[in-house]
Amino acid sequence: MSDFARIKLFRPILAGATLRDRLLASLGALIGIGLTAFLTAFAAEDTRQLLWIVPPMGASAVLLFAVPASPMAQPWPAIGGNVISAFIGVVIAHFMPLSALSAALAVGGAIAAMSLLRCLHPPGGAAALVGLFAGASSSYLFPLLPVGTNAVILVGSAWIYHRFSGHAYPHVPAAPAAPPSPDTPPWTFSRSDVTEALDELGETFDISPADLETILQTIKQRALARSYRQLACRDLMTPHVISVAASASPEEARARLVEKDVRRLPVLDDDGRVVGAVGLRELVRPAATVREIMSPASTAAPTHPAIDLLARYAEDRVHAVFIVDQDSRPVGVITEADWLSVLTRGLK
Repeated sequence: MSDFARIKLFRPILAGATLRDRLLASLGALIGIGLTAFLTAFAAEDTRQLLWIVPPMGASAVLLFAVPASPMAQPWPAIGGNVISAFIGVVIAHFMPLSALSAALAVGGAIAAMSLLRCLHPPGGAAALVGLFAGASSSYLFPLLPVGTNAVILVGSAWIYHRFSGHAYPHVPAAPAAPPSPDTPPWTFSRSDVTEALDELGETFDISPADLETILQTIKQRALARSYRQLACRDLMTPHVISVAASASPEEARARLVEKDVRRLPVLDDDGRVVGAVGLRELVRPAATVREIMSPASTAAPTHPAIDLLARYAEDRVHAVFIVDQDSRPVGVITEADWLSVLTRGLK
């Protein structure tokens, strides 16, 4: 076996998993199972019994510590799934002899009950068999002690442990996205689109629609950045720049804005260099010349990555970025409308 094959063999199969996460999960399970077994032993009827922990807790520990974001690893599924499943196994044991049929009914009934009560937890299938094997001689309290006690202590251990592991537990999905409005671009998707897509696929995945939406939104942003990262400002700019002189009057600047139907004009000094910008917002103030009321201009070099301008539009409320040469003379302009046009063309 090659070194490459060996490395690939030990790669985690879970999406987003790292070696650090797996080592932390192992440590968490060690602490959680050890603490669960130690504390539950105090409730054992036989004081000589130092280990009173049911086998399904080992499987629960895998979910709680290795996959804490899984919907099936949350507190209610971990506790309710084990307790309810064990109860179904005990009930069947009281009415049926141990057989292949009773084992099948215990596991099948546990899955149905967990699904209806929204506490589906894979180790619950094992808990149902544990309750069945405990037999008719066991008490109806068996699902609570030791199964329920085990589950509560294990969940509490996971809650404390993940305060320090860097993972949130219980897992909190991202806040719902705002529903699309009439002005929302057509390629934007919402959580309802994710839910409908899952219904259309007809498959069950171990991830919540909220988390899936967050992942897809992140992927979309990364794909967008990769697609346009090589696009420079000179590739996107409009070369004909409508400007106004710093010595011009506000009335002249206002007339030019209205005539050319633009939102901002670069303000040029006597040497043709950009020294500011002006729009209708600045023109409401009284002044003799444009220089007195102009604001700082947002500029960029022709070779600057065009993708970086998006933050200016979104965060700085900039409507136009003026592209200038090494002498600060305007050679082009990129507006929000220019970017929207590029994004729309990229989707056709």
